[in-house]
Amino acid sequence: MLIDLSVLVSKQKSEKAFTQEKSALFGHLGTHLDTMNREFPLHFMKREAIVFNVKGIINNEINLNHIDLSLVKPDMFVAFYSGFPENTKYGSKGYFSDHPQLSHNLIDALLDKNISLIGIDFAGVRRGKEHTPKDEFCANRGVFIVENLCNLDKIILVNKSATCILNTYPVKFEGLSGLPCRVVAEI
Repeated sequence: MLIDLSVLVSKQKSEKAFTQEKSALFGHLGTHLDTMNREFPLHFMKREAIVFNVKGIINNEINLNHIDLSLVKPDMFVAFYSGFPENTKYGSKGYFSDHPQLSHNLIDALLDKNISLIGIDFAGVRRGKEHTPKDEFCANRGVFIVENLCNLDKIILVNKSATCILNTYPVKFEGLSGLPCRVVAEI
């Protein structure tokens, strides 16, 4: 079974996103991979993955107490289903400013596990001025962040263990800090 985890970006949604968020330009539009001007390794395209259900954690940070870190293995794609886009539409002002965020300790613990990718169904692992520096911090450790995923709940519904294979296909652009991509789950 294949599940598309990429946000559908219509002309209307892209125009709205461009007016709301300066960083939603081109490489950061819709589902995208934050490469921070690094090359995305081809062997990262297909990764064993786990999706953690953290739905309902909006005002507080998602932290180590919300997941079972023992399920995370090296080289994994670790994704977080928050359900945030169900109530806040992609491209709206609140989408870019009011989303959940991962705690610094959680991000550090994931990096220490030598994962490959972090995936989220919202606009960034951190909000505001902390967004870009945290993306850079992860990229410096060889971990890339995939933002604006959707349908992660379908993986949880279909597979109780919330594990699958995630395929990430970034567009081959040069010199951008973000690359639009298609992400497809294999269950």
